[in-house]
Amino acid sequence: MRSLYPSKKFAIGAVSIFLLLFSLTVSAQTIDPSAYSMLQWRMIGPHRGGRTVGATGVVQQPNVFYIGVNNGGVWKTTDYGRTWLPVFDEQPTGSIGDVAVAPSNPNVVYAGSGEGIQRPDLSVGDGVYKSTDAGKTWVNTGLKDAQQIGGLAIDPNDENKVFVAALGHPYGPNTERGVYRTTDGGKTWDRVLYKDENTGAIQVTIDPTNSNIVYADMWAGRQGPWENGEWEGPESGLFKSTDGGTTWVKLTTGAALGCRWFGSDWILHCGK
Repeated sequence: MRSLYPSKKFAIGAVSIFLLLFSLTVSAQTIDPSAYSMLQWRMIGPHRGGRTVGATGVVQQPNVFYIGVNNGGVWKTTDYGRTWLPVFDEQPTGSIGDVAVAPSNPNVVYAGSGEGIQRPDLSVGDGVYKSTDAGKTWVNTGLKDAQQIGGLAIDPNDENKVFVAALGHPYGPNTERGVYRTTDGGKTWDRVLYKDENTGAIQVTIDPTNSNIVYADMWAGRQGPWENGEWEGPESGLFKSTDGGTTWVKLTTGAALGCRWFGSDWILHCGK
């Protein structure tokens, strides 16, 4: 769970609600509650300090999961979470914002470095990493100046087509931010959604039934050099592409509006 503040732009909450409703619509099915009524959440590790800000499973391998930790690198389990092994320790950064496995090839794993949140104490990264051997080795594919990468999305049918949500510098403006796309497995990156040097992207997702439909959450936020000194710009919002990320339209109705975080318990409120 990401640590957020009540003054942050409603876009973060909006995209969370949208993705929840979208996933329920796509995978809607009737399950007898008795099948899971006795299940309870339990801690499965790894036992370390910090925040786990990215997690993913492997469709073809139900026993395999990866997690990305804000300042602890990438961890992997192959026994349903019974044991976890660090697989990113040889890299120059330990700050991870998201981890994604290619649905069409479980050996291809991407990790976005930089924890991808706005808070007084944070750690930045140095780009997007890729593994082609299920996390054994990694290469840096670029976007080093993005510093914070909060979201990754891989085309369900094409392991070489990947979207990156680059949030950018947390304490000042920079141009390497927004939504980036690669169609050659990270050899080159094209910036396909950009507003200005103050607005980055915090999340991106692909419709699993139609990879031409892509959603991205843009966030204009900056931290001050003092505790809880933040700045927010006007360009935040939820965007949609229907041509595989080439062109984008800002959504201005429905769940894309009216959501904000309130109170010390970070309660999300939508509507009037």
